[in-house]
Amino acid sequence: MKQFIFLSGAAGLFLLLIGSGTGWSAPITFNTALPVAEQEFIFRELFVLDQSGDDPSGAERDRKAFAAVSVLGYGVTRDFALFGVLPYVDKGLDITSMGQRRSRDANGIGDATLFGRYTVIEDNIPGRTFRVAPFVGVELPTGDDEETDAFGRLPPSVQPGSGSADPFAGIVATYQTLDFQVDTQLSYKVNTEANDFELGDIARFDASLQHRLLPATLESGVPGFLYAVLEGNLIYMDQNKNNGIQNPNSGGTTLFLTPGLQYVTRRWIVEGGVQLPVIQDLNGTALEKEYIVLFGFRFNF
Repeated sequence: MKQFIFLSGAAGLFLLLIGSGTGWSAPITFNTALPVAEQEFIFRELFVLDQSGDDPSGAERDRKAFAAVSVLGYGVTRDFALFGVLPYVDKGLDITSMGQRRSRDANGIGDATLFGRYTVIEDNIPGRTFRVAPFVGVELPTGDDEETDAFGRLPPSVQPGSGSADPFAGIVATYQTLDFQVDTQLSYKVNTEANDFELGDIARFDASLQHRLLPATLESGVPGFLYAVLEGNLIYMDQNKNNGIQNPNSGGTTLFLTPGLQYVTRRWIVEGGVQLPVIQDLNGTALEKEYIVLFGFRFNF
């Protein structure tokens, strides 16, 4: 599930899917620099449907993956927060091999992620805040990576887990006003080898704009706010390695655009979006993304 979570945010990312704890808007597909209140928890549940197809290899590959991603964050101090991410995944691959159509699938707990985020810059004036926060973490091999079926061992893209421990780091910045919010993020993830397979390292740049639609003007006693969200995710993935040899039919660059909506209250958020690839410059016969659907909720306590 490593690739699925980090790329979608997802994932992943993946990962980095938590919002603020005070009812502010937040990105759907990546992190924010807004704080988690000291000694408070945030819980987020994100449901992700990932569809890949349009196979240039002639094998008619069709890959579907569903994940229910549970995220728990805790504000250690006003500047430092810790997060844990645990997905449940259901992955399937249909492929034509030697004239036969084969369906291969697996489900179960995926790889868990732990990371910390620390605010290093905070600039506040009435009606506006600007924050910058680096983060660092690791994805742990908690998912099963040795699933088999009647055709033998499942390929890495279908395994619930990766079998490897993979560190990542990045920095996120947030600029928030009463009417809109802008978030940007840079991150890099080092994927390590397991079972003679190594997923390519992943570098990404993310940006999100959240603009308040309703109410049009701020008044006291408003129970919630409706935000329009537009996000961009530029993701570069290095080539995979099999037995130490690079696979020329893997990796490349993808640009996603994600329109979405959020309903925000002081204690909870309901949100949804569709992640659409607008540019895919992939290597060889790498399988293309078609769409990723995201829906979820979050609340703090």
